[in-house]
Amino acid sequence: MSSLSASTDRRPAEGRDRNDLAVKVDDLSITYRTTFEKKPTLKTALLQFGRGGRRVKEVEALKNVSFEVPVGTTLGIIGSNGAGKSTLMRAMAGILPPTSGEVQVWGRASTLLALGVGFNNALSGRENVILGGLASGLSRKEVLERADEVAEWTELGDFMDLPMRTYSSGMFSRVAFSVAVHMKPDILMVDEALSAGDAQFRDKANAKMQELRGQSRAMFLVSHGLGSIKEMCTEAIWLDHGTLMMQGKPAEVVDAYMAHSNVEQTATTTEDI
Repeated sequence: MSSLSASTDRRPAEGRDRNDLAVKVDDLSITYRTTFEKKPTLKTALLQFGRGGRRVKEVEALKNVSFEVPVGTTLGIIGSNGAGKSTLMRAMAGILPPTSGEVQVWGRASTLLALGVGFNNALSGRENVILGGLASGLSRKEVLERADEVAEWTELGDFMDLPMRTYSSGMFSRVAFSVAVHMKPDILMVDEALSAGDAQFRDKANAKMQELRGQSRAMFLVSHGLGSIKEMCTEAIWLDHGTLMMQGKPAEVVDAYMAHSNVEQTATTTEDI
């Protein structure tokens, strides 16, 4: 079990090793501090002469978010752009530390937060498969045992031994997706990955995701494709400007989100908003 907390004490608390939960998010808040250039007036330019015109702005990406994810759950995370969805996923993956609150994760997570992040375009697809497996925490022996399976699943043939700078975006996506889903994760986190690639790839990726649902402790899916959320998920949460608005059955959460957004449900909107 891994735990991220705003405090410096990372020791496991008594009773945390449990079999009923995959993830617990407790009063999680994340605030970004960013600098920006403010267009000065003549007066402020004179007052700030020699001191620079950069300002610091705080952005509350997540605000006191709490929820639990039982083992066996496929959780969809929905919301408009800037709602905090990807920030939440990065916090659960251990990439972003909390500003306050705590994230507890039981099991090894594999993330598709951005396909191919960390890949070296000068290396071949096969070499990047090995790097991706090592980065996910597997031993070199385990990675080498699965490398051929990953390569076969991509259906890229001889391209697997060519530098990835020669790949199309669809080929790149195939390798990145295959690395993540073939490392046998306890918890799989997917952020918009299924929207990448051609139709054949998306169908194959969807089938692989369905297969993993029965093998993983939990699965998380961030997507603007609300039809995919309804179809693939057993639970959903809706975020709005960093606040948890609702948690429940996917159809109920999607309906509430669309009503809030004043969007009529059509084949297009349920895949694009």
